[in-house]
Amino acid sequence: MADLKILAIDDSPTMRRIILNTLKRAGYTDVIEATDGKDALAKMKVSSFNLVITDWNMPEMDGIELVTHIRKTDDLKSIPILMITTRSVQDDIVDAIKAGVNSYIVKPFTPDTLKEKINEVLANI
Repeated sequence: MADLKILAIDDSPTMRRIILNTLKRAGYTDVIEATDGKDALAKMKVSSFNLVITDWNMPEMDGIELVTHIRKTDDLKSIPILMITTRSVQDDIVDAIKAGVNSYIVKPFTPDTLKEKINEVLANI
């Protein structure tokens, strides 16, 4: 599974670096970064991905808008999506699941949590 192509989306350069470093330690080396939902969609038009990891709160197009767009697009709708966010209220988690995320991690998170969630998401597709 380490040969997966992953798109990591977060408007925070620091959080993207944390996610990338965590993924690399877990053996995932083919990771592309995006700064928001619009940037992610542009990258998804020119390349295919096996997994999307996205933040919720971003400018231009937030994570929920991105997830909704992905789920409505035939070529993209089957891509597993993991959301990593500071939003921990139960209603927010329910909204994210309804929008189509496969799993959800609340920041801050440990490398082990990220690896477990990725394995969980990939096992259920």
